[in-house]
Amino acid sequence: MGNWFRFAVFAGMVWGAQPAFATPGTVLDWTDLPDPSVQVFEDPYRDLGPEQFDDLLYVVRLRGRLQQDAGSTEDRQKWQELLTETEDALADGGIDVDWLLDQREVVTERRRKAGTYGNPQIDGQTVTVAGFAIPAPADPDGRPVAYLVPQRGMCSHLPPPPPNQMIRVRLNDDWTPSYFHEPVRLTGVLTISPSEQSMMVVDGFMPMHATFQLDTESVETLETQGDQLEWSDSAADRFRAARQRKTGGAQTSQ
Repeated sequence: MGNWFRFAVFAGMVWGAQPAFATPGTVLDWTDLPDPSVQVFEDPYRDLGPEQFDDLLYVVRLRGRLQQDAGSTEDRQKWQELLTETEDALADGGIDVDWLLDQREVVTERRRKAGTYGNPQIDGQTVTVAGFAIPAPADPDGRPVAYLVPQRGMCSHLPPPPPNQMIRVRLNDDWTPSYFHEPVRLTGVLTISPSEQSMMVVDGFMPMHATFQLDTESVETLETQGDQLEWSDSAADRFRAARQRKTGGAQTSQ
């Protein structure tokens, strides 16, 4: 019992030695980060059904073939017939193909703004935000860096989030992520400071495009339960779970 008690006290001191969580700033949800003024816009491509979208792509491919000096006379005649048939099918669905294709650059720019513009109302504010930390190379001045994303696995097994859903984090020397996608809650000054960096993330090099930078004041490590970020379990809960794993759930002596 004496050995177990000393071990429990020691482990409790270690696990309890996480960086202190300072008085939190404005608690942000990830949906607070994008600029709300550019999130609502007309996007005619959203109204297309899956088959209509495939037909539109087919039109683009067929027109591209016909514009090139390629294929036999029979091939080009077949392509023209397929193009006319596909355009007629889209027109029967009320779709103006030429107008829709003319909107590509307009819609692309609208989507770019929606995915990259940061909310100016939180620029320069002290905030608290929870997410998953990805270790990154330190800054030239030696300050530790990480990236914070809203979902575990992003930038490795999952695609990266839009830039305004990624935060480049400048950390203090008292904590750095010990593994990829470590759940944390950070407090610090958040600024709109777009950045790009290519770095190794699990499966290979990944371009990290972040709209925001956070200079941390405090870090709180977390545990995940279900799909939600939760507070870390206490040392006693950890020991209880470990004992149950080792004994198959049987009670052990105190």
